[in-house]
Amino acid sequence: MRKVRAIIMGAAGRDFHNFNLFFRDNEQYEVLAFTATQIPDVEGRIYPAELAGSLYPQGISIHPESDLSALICDLDADQVVFAYSDVPHEYVMHKASQVLAAGADFRLMGPNATMLKSTRPVVSICAVRTGSGKSQTTRRVCEILKGMGKRVVVVRHPMPYGNLVAQAVQRFGDYGDLERHRCTIEEREEYEPHLDRGTVVYAGVDYEAILRQAEGEADVVVWDGGNNDWPFYRPDINIVVVDPHRAGHETTYHPGETNLRMADVVVINKLDTADLAGTTRVRASIDRLAPNAVVVDAASPIFVDDPSSIRGRRVLVVEDGPTLTHGEMTYGAGIVAARRFGAAEIIDPRPYAVGSIVETFERYPDTGPLLPAMGYGGQQISDLEATINATPCDVVIAATPIDLRRVLHHLNHPMERVRYELQEIGRPTLTDVLTERLS
Repeated sequence: MRKVRAIIMGAAGRDFHNFNLFFRDNEQYEVLAFTATQIPDVEGRIYPAELAGSLYPQGISIHPESDLSALICDLDADQVVFAYSDVPHEYVMHKASQVLAAGADFRLMGPNATMLKSTRPVVSICAVRTGSGKSQTTRRVCEILKGMGKRVVVVRHPMPYGNLVAQAVQRFGDYGDLERHRCTIEEREEYEPHLDRGTVVYAGVDYEAILRQAEGEADVVVWDGGNNDWPFYRPDINIVVVDPHRAGHETTYHPGETNLRMADVVVINKLDTADLAGTTRVRASIDRLAPNAVVVDAASPIFVDDPSSIRGRRVLVVEDGPTLTHGEMTYGAGIVAARRFGAAEIIDPRPYAVGSIVETFERYPDTGPLLPAMGYGGQQISDLEATINATPCDVVIAATPIDLRRVLHHLNHPMERVRYELQEIGRPTLTDVLTERLS
């Protein structure tokens, strides 16, 4: 019998993990190629032989997803595995239809085939959509666990945008590690807030090797999810964040609905800014899909150091990139801050966009008069800085989780940072849940 000939559709994250865990040393399969989308500059590369294992001495090529139908035919593929996240259910079935029409099987791999078991307790933080508030929830969970006397290590969902061999296992203990690993803005947004609080972060490509190393310095492993993917590690407590600003998305996006159905704890975030209709709709979805989950109500209030720098000024609002792009949000904490603190005008950056930022706006035309903090590589970071400098504003409101001035060194405008942290409302709280379940 010939091996099953497979193509893995991905975005430099879940696809690599599924390969490493299931396909890498599996003699019954031959992985012909990866395809890539969502993340710039992934296609055209090779998943390296050093990570691919003995069955793939030449590594595995990574192609643009637009070539999928041709690849199925040219490579005589039997099966296509869909392995990325934060897309509508309808989108997934359109991809399935494309694959089926080309003659191959379409496959979704589930948690039992793709989760690793840890020797330590695992608390996972996931969401139904990107931009729901995983990051501040993860920070709050770490704070509580440390207060319980636990040694906490965070393992972040992958963002391997550089040299994959060098990034197989990455440990971040201080800011010097960010420089050593040449982290992008997207990586810094997830790692810096943990480092500021003295929490070690792991990430990379080989998540079994990462887990075994992290277990050596942790009493509890905290999985910090990406997009709306489910965790790579089997959780003892699965916390899922929902967003009433996008009510209904918790049942219409893949694999966010899966997360909600698997949740032990559901955090309804942003109740301080959501309307009653959205909140009511989300609660109904939880009652229907996760009736046994503990529900924690929460807000993510915003803070700025100097509100007077915003009042009466023309502002450029910079928001978290993925939240605005494939997260499909048309505003975030920066817009809330601009309105709350009395900005005279929000300047539209689109006429002043440079290079790859122009391409971002073209790809996501519904972004609106906001600037996504795109920074997947050195050139894109330069384009972001050039776009900010070209925009005629009095002050930049930066609502990303990091201080952009650490990576944008030649800004012409003053910048005011917006910060936000999770605050539970009423009872039960995350402290109640974690204390009960980890005692």
